[in-house]
Amino acid sequence: MASPILEVKDLVKRFGGLVALDHVSFSVYEREIVGLIGPNGAGKTTLFNCITGVYKPDEGKVIFRGFDVTGWPPHAIARLGMVRTFQIVKPFSEMTVKQNVMVGALFGKQTPRVDMDEAERIAEEILEFLGLEDKADLPAGTLNIHEKKMLELARALAAKPDLLLLDEVLAGLTPAEVEHMLELIARIRDEKGVTIIMVEHLMHAVMNIAERVIVLNFGRKIAEGPPEAIVKNPQVIEAYLGDANLVLHGLRELRG
Repeated sequence: MASPILEVKDLVKRFGGLVALDHVSFSVYEREIVGLIGPNGAGKTTLFNCITGVYKPDEGKVIFRGFDVTGWPPHAIARLGMVRTFQIVKPFSEMTVKQNVMVGALFGKQTPRVDMDEAERIAEEILEFLGLEDKADLPAGTLNIHEKKMLELARALAAKPDLLLLDEVLAGLTPAEVEHMLELIARIRDEKGVTIIMVEHLMHAVMNIAERVIVLNFGRKIAEGPPEAIVKNPQVIEAYLGDANLVLHGLRELRG
């Protein structure tokens, strides 16, 4: 088997007396789409923050492309080729859509080689890929939630990532918009060769796009495997008892 693009080894993160991550370990391989699920407060976003340098873990290691990037600042990790989106989108509202995407190009894996002309070319290419080219010259603040989610995705893609971490990119979208976003995610992997880890609460959506799913609960990894096994896992069902319909919906979607 090929070497993993990402290795998370026994990550621990504490906030005072709260253990937000409790010795979490997993590996991700190139061109995978991996789902990361769990109830509210399970530690999903904290895990993303530790992987991408927003938080420094108290214990454990993050290995990306063979480099120990544990505790590296986010901009250094981004320049190595690992980029993320955020659950709450915050575009530069007064700047145009194209200018927002250019920021991603200027501070991504290409730096310091990208000049403004090249950043503009990259931004135009990404906007066309995502179908946002007609919004290029509009102020980013005028976009609706679906378009802002796509802009968040565009900024990340402009950084030319090898590994893309998506934090609830489907949140707040209509069913039709969810379907559209899932199609884009699949194209990002298939056409651009980007490896993807996605945090999501829409279990049925994750189950239909991810080849492998990792489940967190109270900061611990309680399950990992293909979607067909995850939706039948007793620990996963117990963790989601308050939202058992999510598990059942996921199972119906897989069967359908």
